[in-house]
Amino acid sequence: MIVVDHVTKYYGAHAAVRDLDFRIAEGECVGFLGLNGAGKTTTLRLLACLLLPTSGRVTVKGLDAEEEPHEIRKLLGFLPDAPPVYPEMRVGAFLRFAGKLRGMTEAEVDKRIPEVFDAAGLGDVADDAIGALSHGYRQRVGIGQAIIHRPALLILDEPIQGLDPVQIVEMREMIRRLRGKHTILLSTHILGEIKETCDRILMLHQGRITAQGSEAELAERFGYGVVNIEVVARGGETALREALEKVAGVSITSLGPVETTYRNAPEGSIRAQVRATTDVREELAKSVVQAGLGLLVLSRVSTGLENIFVKLSQDAQEGDRS
Repeated sequence: MIVVDHVTKYYGAHAAVRDLDFRIAEGECVGFLGLNGAGKTTTLRLLACLLLPTSGRVTVKGLDAEEEPHEIRKLLGFLPDAPPVYPEMRVGAFLRFAGKLRGMTEAEVDKRIPEVFDAAGLGDVADDAIGALSHGYRQRVGIGQAIIHRPALLILDEPIQGLDPVQIVEMREMIRRLRGKHTILLSTHILGEIKETCDRILMLHQGRITAQGSEAELAERFGYGVVNIEVVARGGETALREALEKVAGVSITSLGPVETTYRNAPEGSIRAQVRATTDVREELAKSVVQAGLGLLVLSRVSTGLENIFVKLSQDAQEGDRS
């Protein structure tokens, strides 16, 4: 269990992160999502005991980051934004070196190396000089040195930065294979990567957490979803508009007739799309039926992390200005 209790970190007069407060359970894969400068890297460095908080408290498995930082470091593997490798060393030799730095015996390293090659996809380049590898393979070596000692906590700072599309898919699959074997903290500003790899999301903006939860939980909480409605509207578009506007918190984003060839829709069918601040599907259905309209379709369409993140960032900016 990781506990971050009202943590603030100042650099001079500037607060890189402010009043961070969250919990991470053992075995979770949690993504820190934010624009560049949001405080993601500072947060990860605090958790890795590379920085100490100005105020507040960080604990990992009950160990206090200020009192027992060396004990915490024994529990974690860290891949910073630039892989910490020696380019003149060969891959296998470097991973052996990393294992011994972590206090592993020769026998433990011998047993672990094939497992790391398999997990990180490094078997084909075991005897290659790291400096001769592509950026994608150097990232894999960075993963290898982070997991060589079977850490309880794995911290990955922008692991797909600079990778091409094929390498991104490979890195994503690698992280998926590591899930469950480690508690994983992953920092990124790429929305799609969070969706593909993480159980839970912490959104950061200007050093503060603006929201946390799974994508579904965030959509439910903040209501940035879309509802599609299709009816047989005997009173035309006006009747449907009036029925929808009776429901509080609803804004109509589109309204118009359905082509009769579309899914064999009955003649006179009208389609609408609305946004709502809460889940109002039940209220919408009641209003449409009470208006005497024939309800054909009512379905929720998530707008995804993109709209949630943009909206939360805008809200945070407005709050900073007020």
